[in-house]
Amino acid sequence: MVRHLVLWALKPEEKDHADRIARELRQKFQSLLGVVDGLEAVELGRNYAGGDYDLVLNCMFATKEAAQAYQTHPAHLAVKSVIHTLICARTSADYEL
Repeated sequence: MVRHLVLWALKPEEKDHADRIARELRQKFQSLLGVVDGLEAVELGRNYAGGDYDLVLNCMFATKEAAQAYQTHPAHLAVKSVIHTLICARTSADYEL
């Protein structure tokens, strides 16, 4: 099993809409279940504790290969293109369980 974590900072002009953005992105990422091979679970939420990042994505993949294939999957790329219009910073980490 592989966990893929992503944290995003929203652009300043989007911060007032963080709750709505989180709900909409959660739906978009959950729609990838059953579409992206090896994607087994998806969670997306708003960071309520403050700090540099506003949104957190947590994905679980069956294998490293599935996590790598996800990066270029057309359905993921479509969601990613939406995210890039909303954010000003991103960080991520992947690890095996």
